[in-house]
Order: sequence, then structure tokens, then C-alpha cells
Amino acid sequence: MVSSGSRPVIGISTYVETASWGVWQTPAALLPRSYVDAVVAAGGVPVLLPSVGSDVTALSAVDALVIAGGADVDPARYGQQAHEKTVSRPERDAFEFALTRAALDRGLPLLGVCRGMQVLNVALGGTLTQHLPEVVGHADHQPAPAVYGHNRITLADGSRVAGILGVEAKGHCYHHQAVASLGEGLRAVGWASDGTVEAVEVPGSRFVLGVQWHPEQDVEDVRLFAALVDATRS
Repeated sequence: MVSSGSRPVIGISTYVETASWGVWQTPAALLPRSYVDAVVAAGGVPVLLPSVGSDVTALSAVDALVIAGGADVDPARYGQQAHEKTVSRPERDAFEFALTRAALDRGLPLLGVCRGMQVLNVALGGTLTQHLPEVVGHADHQPAPAVYGHNRITLADGSRVAGILGVEAKGHCYHHQAVASLGEGLRAVGWASDGTVEAVEVPGSRFVLGVQWHPEQDVEDVRLFAALVDATRS
């Protein structure tokens, strides 16, 4: 789709939540503005893809895809019963799983952020740890409601993500779930100090990368989004 001199169109999946603004409180398809600002700063044109239904026709209008953060993936999708701490949005799952599979089939550059990395993993047959503090013994990845943790992530030398960020990164983390078993074709390429998988990628792909942290929260560093935009031109 990208033509010479044009800015690539980057589709971003949305949250589907009850939200308040002005005098209204109503169900909404929405997205934190930080994602939009990161894409613009990286040289792309952001287009929001509402996470409702399962029709992914809109994917034909974008050059790359971001699967955004948000609620937990329904554990039924990887054969488990829900943990008491799991909060899922099955309607959003239906759209984003269809969207992710279609993007992979078409070879579109794809960046999964937090929940988006987990969607990518489960879409490829992987599983998740539903409540990470029970495994690692602390809540540093999600210290308190609406409070980001700050993790130092070690990235695999020679990986795509290390080529973008170097062999170490700092990340704003807000997740109580994490990758357990990897999906088919995925390689773990980033880890927190407690061993939690913080980045995955598909080696040899045009651009398929998932990060467990929230790079959109660092407005001074949009390298991951810039790499996604650059991948549309390859």
C-alpha cells in the first residue's frame, strides 16, 4: 500500500470498555492517546480499528498493525479455566485474534504491546501464566492499580529487538500475566530479571514482534514504532 513519499498507515486495535467523558458514561471503543502520539512521532498515520465483531476487512487499508494492551486474554483460548484474578473481554478477543491471524497470513508488519504480545503468543498456540505474582513471588510487574512498574529487560544479542534497542532496555510494565509456553514459530528474546519473558519475535519474518512492556509510555523513545513504520517500506 505504501507509495513513494507517503506516510505508512498503521492500524491500532482498540480497547472496548465502559468509559466516561463530559456528561457521558457509556460503552466505548477507545485507545490511550499515547499510542497515537507514538505512531505519529515515528512517521506513521494512525488508524483505530475498533475491537468489535470479527470482520477484519479494514486490515486491507493499513500497512502495519499494532495490537494494543488491555484486559486479559480469555483462558479458554488456551485450554484453561479462569483464575480468580483474570478479567477478560471475549468480544475483543474475537476481533483481535482474527486480526492477528489475518496479519500473519498476509505478512503485515505487526507489533504486539503487553496484552498484544499475549494475543500473538496464544494465537500461535502458546499459553499464559494467569497470575504472575504466584510464580515470581512479587508484584513488581504491576505494583498497584494504575501504577506502572519499571523493569530492566535483557534482550538477546542478534535478535531483531536488540538491533532496535540494544541488548538492554527499560520498560514501563503493567501486567499480571505472562507467557508460559511459547506459540509455534515464536522465539523468546527478552527477559526481566526474574526470568519473565518480556519480548518475543518470529525469526525471519518481515516484522513480527511482541513486547510485554508499554513502549508507548515513553514519548522520548519511539524506536520500536519507528522500526514498525520502516518495516512497511521493506
